[in-house]
Amino acid sequence: MKLPVYSSTIRRKEMDAVLTTMVSEKIGPGEMNQKLSQFARELFASEGAAAFRSTAIALRYALRALDLPAGSGVIVSALAPFWQYQAVRDLGFEPVVADVDPDTALLTPSTVEVAVSQGGRVILVHESLGFLPDLPGLLALNIPVIEDVSQSIGATLGGKQAGSFGTFSIIGLEETDYLTAGGGALLLAPDRRNAVVLKRLCDEGPLTDVLPDINSALGFVQLKEMSRNTEMRAEIASAYTRALMQSRHRTLLPQGESTNAVYSFPVVLSSGFKEVKQYTSRKDIEIDPVFESSIAGKLGESLEGCINAKSLLMRCVLFPLYPRLGNANVAKISKVLATLP
Repeated sequence: MKLPVYSSTIRRKEMDAVLTTMVSEKIGPGEMNQKLSQFARELFASEGAAAFRSTAIALRYALRALDLPAGSGVIVSALAPFWQYQAVRDLGFEPVVADVDPDTALLTPSTVEVAVSQGGRVILVHESLGFLPDLPGLLALNIPVIEDVSQSIGATLGGKQAGSFGTFSIIGLEETDYLTAGGGALLLAPDRRNAVVLKRLCDEGPLTDVLPDINSALGFVQLKEMSRNTEMRAEIASAYTRALMQSRHRTLLPQGESTNAVYSFPVVLSSGFKEVKQYTSRKDIEIDPVFESSIAGKLGESLEGCINAKSLLMRCVLFPLYPRLGNANVAKISKVLATLP
């Protein structure tokens, strides 16, 4: 059996928490949703937080809170997940796709400036693969910033943690996000003014927008276990990085004063994907193109410009990295990384 690229870290604590909600027959939105939101406020030192059924719903509340005119431009990274592009359009706004830095796969102030000149009124910043962009530089453009920290929870920049820079921040809780609740999302409002607006919108919103307790219970334990899992991920990433240095390929690295959250292990290939895929398959290790489901990946040739994003789309792959791998599998993958063709 091949080692999959993704695997959720679900232990007995998570199972017991979900089972408790089922036994008590309290699976809809209720007490656990409130506990999850409260713990998120405390953990991220945020004035407000709410737990929703999807990232798209969380984005809808953030954009409503900003009170943007219908049809306003929302800047998205060409390498952001495609749901962002689709959700922006579905909500009556216009996605403005911006290119990325070739070394970090992230938005930059210069690429966003181009998007602003094309009508962008707010920036939706996808912090890809656990890395943080030049957030102070983006904030200096003086338009609202919504952080998507689904892959970057725990990352820091200049002593501030991911999720504390933006007007709002979204934490996805899907199966392949850094944390999972089996689906859903947290929306953080770091400052009091926006927290008040968020609470009003939540009070007015339908219950069908709210994350059920059965999911909230899983998300709550995932948040509590986050530091333990983060340490294990960092140890694995360190072993992989040392191994990859023996090859002709490279990984992405944090820039400047930032530290990254180890979401997965990206490799920027110097050779063709097909050759590397065949090699890893023979070793029973799955790899996936990192940005296959990104905006650039889905729009293909219909996306104009974005040269850097399209280059990374063709050359960047993910290797398995998660706490459940175990020492033997980490050693196996490290050996493969060191000997990639």
